[in-house]
Amino acid sequence: MLAFTSVKIFMHLQRNHNRIKIHRSLSITNSISLDKRKEKEMETKRKELMARGLPKQKPLKGVKQIVVVASGKGGVGKSTTSVNLSSALKIIEPKKSVGLLDADVFGPTIPLMMNIRQSPIVNDANLIEPLINYGVKCMSMGFLTDKKSPVIWRGLMVMSAIDKLLHQVAWDPLDFLIIDTPPGTGDTHLSIIQNIPVTGALLVTTPQKAALEVTRKGADMFKRLNIPIIGIVENMSNVVCPKCNNEITLYNGGTKMMAEELGVQIIQTFPLSGDIVKSCDTGKPIVLSTPKSIYADAYKNLAEHETPKLASWMTHYGYGILYVNYGISINDIIENKAIYNIFGNFAKISIFRNE
Repeated sequence: MLAFTSVKIFMHLQRNHNRIKIHRSLSITNSISLDKRKEKEMETKRKELMARGLPKQKPLKGVKQIVVVASGKGGVGKSTTSVNLSSALKIIEPKKSVGLLDADVFGPTIPLMMNIRQSPIVNDANLIEPLINYGVKCMSMGFLTDKKSPVIWRGLMVMSAIDKLLHQVAWDPLDFLIIDTPPGTGDTHLSIIQNIPVTGALLVTTPQKAALEVTRKGADMFKRLNIPIIGIVENMSNVVCPKCNNEITLYNGGTKMMAEELGVQIIQTFPLSGDIVKSCDTGKPIVLSTPKSIYADAYKNLAEHETPKLASWMTHYGYGILYVNYGISINDIIENKAIYNIFGNFAKISIFRNE
């Protein structure tokens, strides 16, 4: 009798245990299902908020092709590439109009490298007229500010400035616009990519490991944003002996490995050259200062390589952008009232000194 009672108790406990297991299993299943639903809903909301926050792309009036010269890393020669590429485009395509935009709000170098020191004027349509030298239309925050004062701005002010440099400058008409961008993968790059249609990005790097790792991040940014990469320009890869003209390799081919990983081409390689440095410091691109040099020929070859590719891509994408690295400084007060009318209070009230 005792054994029978024990069996009954055991079976009762077993049934209760099974019910608890089933209940737990259903609870876990329901919980997982609920978590997945919540995750889906949150992702949908995120996408809606992101879509709501992104600006609509507006083509630049009269600008046919826009190219971005970028790196992610500073000091690799993006500005040097930009000024020489824009000047070379004008040489090989004299009937075409070429523009150069300095997109580095904190450290512009275009005023120095293109030897432009005057301030721009505003036309009757309330647009800033770009300054022209060597046949290239140029615009930079460096034209609007004192070169000795720093710009101390937050991201939103930088984005607003970039928008105005793009849309409130009289670029029209323009066949090629080259945009020289600062280092990094932040506000400036996103402002340009989200505001105007971009055909492709030209990456500039040195073969140094530190530069390559950051340039790879820049390349990944463009791929995530669906911007085609035109190719790579490798700077300072070797030194040419002044006596025997032999090339002395400085690095171990890291750029080639990166290009293979990214599936892009190294379009042009430039040595470390005192002549290129001097041409930048004196404000006359080497394609103009020493037009028969091997360096000038290399930049012209780069421009000749870009022209048909951009024309081909324009059929598919419509526009292109060229990003390059620049430096900028801003004066405490923008004195030109016409410029003030365009840039508004954000320019005046956001510049301050650290006492």
